[in-house]
Amino acid sequence: MRFTDEELKHQEMFRRLETMIAPGMPPGYRFLPQPNDVARAVLAASTWAVLALTCDIELFTQVHYRSSIDPDTQLDPLWKDVFLFHWREESQHAILDEMEWLREDEHIDAMQRDKAVDDLIGLVGAVDGIVQMQAKADAEYFVQVAGRAFDDAQVQAIHATMLGAYRWQYVVSGVQDPRYLGVLGSMINAAQGARINAALAPIVGFVQ
Repeated sequence: MRFTDEELKHQEMFRRLETMIAPGMPPGYRFLPQPNDVARAVLAASTWAVLALTCDIELFTQVHYRSSIDPDTQLDPLWKDVFLFHWREESQHAILDEMEWLREDEHIDAMQRDKAVDDLIGLVGAVDGIVQMQAKADAEYFVQVAGRAFDDAQVQAIHATMLGAYRWQYVVSGVQDPRYLGVLGSMINAAQGARINAALAPIVGFVQ
């Protein structure tokens, strides 16, 4: 219950931040993913796969803060403070998610785990679909409000850069985190690992 309360608090905190930012944003910004549609897709998967994705998300928020926010001395203090306290609580959540994921793994058999790996691959693919959709919208928004003209090659580069950044943030940084790799590797066999790597290869290759 405390875990859920904290997640709801985080959602409200970021909604308030969005409201504060909105008046200074040029018109035309669109946030395309629909939360209820995303929730239905996630909850259709097995518990093992949902916990695997949740653990990944908790860890990539850690990576995001440590690599992009904490070392940046030019960020607005309030913006940085919000992510500092979010990072502190999410670091606790990552521990809980890992424990729950390992506990769920103890209660499933080899066939169920194999199916769960496929579910996880499907969830990562769904996340990447969302990432592609929002990266395209955000690149178009940037081109629209940047205040200068871009030729076709520059527009393509903007789209590719935005997608690469989002794929790193929301997929690659989490699945390549040593802690995540260690937990996942302790539960799956070589063939299952190969399936996951094959599914991730186009995403990872794009970022690199």
